[in-house]
Amino acid sequence: MTKISKKPDMEAFIGKIANLKGHADARLNKIVAKIIGDLFDTIHEFQVTEDEFWKALNYMAASAPEFGLWAAGVGLEHFLDVEMDNRDRAAGIPEGTPRTIEGPLYVAGAPLLEGGGRLDDGTDKGEVLMMRGQVRDTDGKPVPGAIVDVWHANTLGNYSYFDKTQSDYNMRRRIRTDADGRYWFQSIMPSGYGCPEGSGIERFLAALGRHGKRPAHIHFFVTAHGHRQLTTQINIEGDPLVHDDFAFATRDGLIPPVTRHSDPATIHKAGLNEPFAEIEFDFTLTLAKSEDDEEFSSRARAQAA
Repeated sequence: MTKISKKPDMEAFIGKIANLKGHADARLNKIVAKIIGDLFDTIHEFQVTEDEFWKALNYMAASAPEFGLWAAGVGLEHFLDVEMDNRDRAAGIPEGTPRTIEGPLYVAGAPLLEGGGRLDDGTDKGEVLMMRGQVRDTDGKPVPGAIVDVWHANTLGNYSYFDKTQSDYNMRRRIRTDADGRYWFQSIMPSGYGCPEGSGIERFLAALGRHGKRPAHIHFFVTAHGHRQLTTQINIEGDPLVHDDFAFATRDGLIPPVTRHSDPATIHKAGLNEPFAEIEFDFTLTLAKSEDDEEFSSRARAQAA
């Protein structure tokens, strides 16, 4: 059966909406025509009523501040990762550390540490975490001077800046790797979190029979001159939601083992006075083909005052 968008009168109408014959940016016009046509087909196929249409539009408008969560929850961020992976393979670009979604809770301008240091301010008495690793290129050579930008939630699943009870940049730091490309940090084990209770995205997911929860995880941007910027995160091994993440961020290679230490000698050697968890994780960066490859996407991000 012919789709409604392919009938001559509708094709002409969509052509006028997208100005297919009258604008220089043909790609933009074609994208708009495709989106509008698909929406027309959906409305026609499912006999969407006028009341349903305006309810949906009003719902989306009210949910605008949550669009970062919507992009994750409906799988758009994950699809972009998969699509970029496919394009890289088609272009013959070597594989580095798997990319995965950024999420909406990054804050620019975190303090810079040389080699490593502590992320948390000590007020949240969670399980102590020591994490370390190396940044390398696809030939296995260390990348000195790379910036490992790391951020994660506290034991309640809340992020500093957005949670005003936390100190500035709590559990957020940038770390410059040493001459061997190594980094380390001390923090606490993060907790997972859920979409805000009663939010538009939570109610939408519930209507689909889905939850809006994420497993415990730690976010990273890794950048270095001459290399492609990496956006990724690791999941905490053993979290029951690792393979049931509403944001679809879990990927193979991003669930490193967690080793827990309780013997006094190891605790003392780590410079601590209590048991701790340890994660070792190395990042592999691919070479940039242009300066654009080294840059962050144009996504709007928070900037602390």
